[in-house]
Amino acid sequence: MKIIFDQGTPAPLRQHLVGHHVSTAHEKGWSALSNGDLLQAAEAEFDLLVTTDQNLRYQQNLSARRIAILVLPTTSWPRIQRHLAFVVKATDAMKRGEYLELDIPA
Repeated sequence: MKIIFDQGTPAPLRQHLVGHHVSTAHEKGWSALSNGDLLQAAEAEFDLLVTTDQNLRYQQNLSARRIAILVLPTTSWPRIQRHLAFVVKATDAMKRGEYLELDIPA
């Protein structure tokens, strides 16, 4: 699966998504894109957007999107790291067009 991380997604997570091709918005030169523009650009090239923007579903119409969207509850790498197996499992299970807000304990 081709995965793109938005600005808030901790980059070290990519090392744990074995078998996937992971890029970041920064690497693609998309750091300044608004959410709508980022979604449009990502959808043309990627299967999954991993984001920490919990307001995305309120700001964008996601009903017609083909890209899967996984929303992490935090930008904190230590917190995500404590629940890596859960995050990896959710990532591996995502299908095109799905939207999932992951809930991991603090």
